[in-house]
Amino acid sequence: MLTPALASLIAACIFWLAIHLVIASSPLRWVLVGRIGDKGFRGVFSLLSLVGLVWLGWSYGEAEMPDSFYGLRLVEHWMLWAPFVAMPLALLLFVGSVTQPNPTAVGGEAILNSPMPAVAVLRITRHPMLWAFALWAIAHLIAKGDLASLLFFGSVLLVALNGMVSIDRKRARQDPEAWQRFAAETSVVPFAAIVAGRNQLVFGEIGLWRFAVALVAWVALLVLHPLVFGVQAFPG
Repeated sequence: MLTPALASLIAACIFWLAIHLVIASSPLRWVLVGRIGDKGFRGVFSLLSLVGLVWLGWSYGEAEMPDSFYGLRLVEHWMLWAPFVAMPLALLLFVGSVTQPNPTAVGGEAILNSPMPAVAVLRITRHPMLWAFALWAIAHLIAKGDLASLLFFGSVLLVALNGMVSIDRKRARQDPEAWQRFAAETSVVPFAAIVAGRNQLVFGEIGLWRFAVALVAWVALLVLHPLVFGVQAFPG
């Protein structure tokens, strides 16, 4: 039965997917940029994204309530370990993405022409922030077997994966030569360029402090998760 909470979550997912897949990743983006300018578009898009994110989070919480809960599959105990295992790497990628210049980040186009654009976590993947969200979503999709979780985490995952393709396409169009050099020594899939021998992992570039921040954030999540979300993050 479709409850009001599930209906709200479905609407929030449609809104979230529309602003990212239709507005930001289609020719409509350039039509809007031509009308309101690049800065204007980024401002409006950021506002819409914030609204969508708040709506998603709130409606997901409501849809997880007992009167709206709809199970889709049985969750085995081993599946509960997925977030516990995946989150340290996700947090490291997130910390790295916000503490170093990134050619794939908003406004980072000029970094492509720097002597060494692919350093630290960018050696792991050229989309560290998007992979942080993707790993978080994938891990929770494994650990959660209900409809609300499928809608919520599935929407986040689709936007993250689409973002990687969209950003690569946009950067390649803006500066083909510089992008080709950067793409040749990096990879979308984490560690793929390293495994292929096109790059190497340099722990010193990442820095011990980034590992420490990610570890502290992970421990904080383990402690706060049951208090904030009512669910233990440690499978036990």
